[in-house]
Amino acid sequence: QVQLVESGGGLVQAGGSLRLSCAASGTIRSINYMGWYRQAPGKQRESVATIFSGGNTNYADSVKGRFTISRDNAKNTVYLQMNSLKPEDTAVYYCKADIRTAVLRRNDYWGQGTQVTVSS
Repeated sequence: QVQLVESGGGLVQAGGSLRLSCAASGTIRSINYMGWYRQAPGKQRESVATIFSGGNTNYADSVKGRFTISRDNAKNTVYLQMNSLKPEDTAVYYCKADIRTAVLRRNDYWGQGTQVTVSS
């Protein structure tokens, strides 16, 4: 089976920075995309940033210029560098990965989530 383990969340003041990490482990043949999503209280889960195996990236408009997603393919790990954090960035951040575990088996996997709280 596959596991995604996130780390790096915490409490930070507005304007500060945090770096999230998400490591995938288990029976992995290949990973297509890896991404970060977030869910604030009372709101729907939204996509924050995605990175594909070739290195292409997508960002939500609300984080462009402040957040940077990167990945280490050798370690099956994705990172999210978050700078200039705002109180509205407060949410539980989830890692998601599109992983092929066998020739004809490919699924989305989610991490357990890590809390990011930005104080004003």
